[in-house]
Amino acid sequence: MRMVDLIARKRDGLPLTREEIDWLIAGYSDGTIPDYQMSAWAMAVLLRGMDDRETADLTLAMAQSGDMLDLHDLAPITVDKHSTGGIGDKTTLVLGPMVAALGLPVAKMSGRGLGFSGGTIDKLESIPGFQTTLDGATFRRLVREVGLAVVAQSGDLAPADKRLYALRDVTATVESMPLIAASVMSKKLAAGADCIVLDVKYGSGAFMRTLGEARHLAQIMVKIGQLAGRRVAAVLSSMQQPLGQAVGNALEVREAIAVLRGGGPPDLVELCLVLGSELVVLAGLTQEPDEARAMLQATLANGSAWAKFHAMVSHQGGDVRVIEQPDLLPVAPVQQPLVAPCTGYVATIDGMALGLAVNALGGGRARKEDLIDPAVGLMIQARVGDLVEAGHPLLTIHAADESAAAQVAPALLAAYRFSDQPVAPPALVEAILR
Repeated sequence: MRMVDLIARKRDGLPLTREEIDWLIAGYSDGTIPDYQMSAWAMAVLLRGMDDRETADLTLAMAQSGDMLDLHDLAPITVDKHSTGGIGDKTTLVLGPMVAALGLPVAKMSGRGLGFSGGTIDKLESIPGFQTTLDGATFRRLVREVGLAVVAQSGDLAPADKRLYALRDVTATVESMPLIAASVMSKKLAAGADCIVLDVKYGSGAFMRTLGEARHLAQIMVKIGQLAGRRVAAVLSSMQQPLGQAVGNALEVREAIAVLRGGGPPDLVELCLVLGSELVVLAGLTQEPDEARAMLQATLANGSAWAKFHAMVSHQGGDVRVIEQPDLLPVAPVQQPLVAPCTGYVATIDGMALGLAVNALGGGRARKEDLIDPAVGLMIQARVGDLVEAGHPLLTIHAADESAAAQVAPALLAAYRFSDQPVAPPALVEAILR
């Protein structure tokens, strides 16, 4: 086989066979297929798509490109959650401890920022000393002893996906639905979780812009998981505005800590309860979603979820003084309000524009090798449906200097649209596919 032929086939909208996909992934994994050819193939997939059979074959090939974890010697059942990415999405930092506090081990491989969307690993690395790269033995020990470990994707787990994941971020191929589905599910299958809940987001702050696209992606991923013998559910959640108030790595860690200590923004709490309830039911702790919800609420009320987060940070080398006193997390030297130009109701917020602004401030990457400033970001004061007065803050820009804040301010202001008439806030959860 020749890679150029597979690129041409996909460019022309023709399907690839399982053997061709296996050959492609094996070659990219061992370095015989270079980045520039894989970039061309990914762009062809973005433009021409893949059918369900190709997507499933790609998923399995990427999952099998490295180790396939079996965690049943540690626990009879393990659970995992994945979000397709959105602005201000820090649910893993809250949901993982909540579920682990109920005795369901969470062995999670998470990613870094992708496109305009932040990554869980970047957020956790805002905590000084926190180790996101662990060897397999240490990872397994933490799952056994703590019941919760969140680490960067191991080089031995779905290594083809790890390379392709980073490549997509810098080649404008993030939005490809087959590549998203295969990337998500290859990691989930390789990481060994028995029960998986998928948070599939749609809206201006998500890669899936419409509810229809999100539903299609969710259906593909649920089908892949079921064919692989896993228990899977998908929650379709709105990203028509940021989740919570914080957008940016250290800012989002602070907000997650606030939820684990019994506070935090209601929408973040609610989404974690919805996602967590699905996991609790999938794992068989109860068959009643309302009972699952009450169990999870109790972990916040009695402090057991916070204790799990504290234990995870401690065992992964993080400075626990920083999470006990969140003001010790990185703080941007400039905090500049962005004020409303008129009086009115907030009609829409362009989440992508907010995410790109955070990237421009230094909170994300334009290239794989870029370093991240954990302190920068945004704190949202005005949300969809809110009545704001002219001159009142819409959000606060957290920047390294005044020049950086001034550069992103026009785009941030353009992200807001206003109405003279009251506007209903968007529903947080649209549907659950089981």
